[in-house]
Amino acid sequence: MKKIGYLGPKGTFSYEAVLKYIKDKPEYTGCDYNSIAELILAVDRNELDEAIVPIENSLEGAINVTLDVLAFEVDLKIKDEVVIDICANLMVKKGTLPENIRCILSHPQPLGQCRKFISSNYPNVDVKSVYSTAGAAETVAEGTGDLAAIGSSSVAGVYGLDIIASNIQDGYNNRTRFVVISKNDGPNVGCNKTSIVFSTEDKPGSLYRVLDIFNLWDVNMVRIESRPAKNQLGNYIFFIDIEGHYDDPELKDALTMIKRKTSFYKLLGSYPRYQE
Repeated sequence: MKKIGYLGPKGTFSYEAVLKYIKDKPEYTGCDYNSIAELILAVDRNELDEAIVPIENSLEGAINVTLDVLAFEVDLKIKDEVVIDICANLMVKKGTLPENIRCILSHPQPLGQCRKFISSNYPNVDVKSVYSTAGAAETVAEGTGDLAAIGSSSVAGVYGLDIIASNIQDGYNNRTRFVVISKNDGPNVGCNKTSIVFSTEDKPGSLYRVLDIFNLWDVNMVRIESRPAKNQLGNYIFFIDIEGHYDDPELKDALTMIKRKTSFYKLLGSYPRYQE
C-alpha cells in the first residue's frame, strides 16, 4: 500500500481532498498529520509516499506555509493537483443556542473566508485559530455548549454537531487547490502545468526580463505569487505556474533561459492539470 498524508483528523477539507484524489486508487491508504509542514517533511523523510496539501484558495489566496516549505526546506516535486469546493458551516454542540456562543474556532483559512459572516452575526464573540477544522469540531463536541466551529458538513457528522448556519463563506466561488507532493513529479499527459520558484538580482528590470521569456517562447503563465526570500528585507522569491510539461521543447528552452537569468531557481515539478 502507498501511504498518503493529509491534514487531519478525519472530516477536514484536506480529508475531503484526499478522498477525492484516491477515489479510484485502491492502492492508497490515508494518514493524518497535525500540520502542513509535518506532512511535507514526512515525505522528505520517506515516512509517507505522498502528501496532499493546500496551496491556494480562491478567496484567501496562497497558503504561505506550503510555499515556504517547498521553496526552502525540501527538494520534492508536485505530482498532481486536486480542486475542491469549500462549503463552510457554523456548527455547535447539540442544544447550543446561537445567543450562547462566546467563541468560534476553526483553522485560519476558513476563519478568513467567513470574516464577513462572523463580523455581521457575531461581532462580540471571540475568534480563535486552531490547527484544523476537525480539531475545532472536536473541541466544540467536548465543550460545555458555548463554543462553535466552522467546517465542512462531514466534520459535523463525525463529531455529532448541529449545523446552525450553512454556506457562510464570504463568496460562493470558494475553492481550494491542493497539490500532491512526492519524490517524483507527474507524467506528460498532454494537459499539464509546471511550477517553478526563483529570485532575481536586485537590478532594475530583472523580473521583467524573466517574465518576458514566457512571451518570447509563447508560454502561458497562469499564476504568480511572491514571498519574502528570508535573507534580507525587501528581497523576494516568485512562484509561477505555467502551462505545459518541462519536457515540451519550447517550455524546456524557456526554462533553460530563466535558469540562466535568475539568482535562485528551483523546478517544483510538472503534473497533470486538474480537470472537472
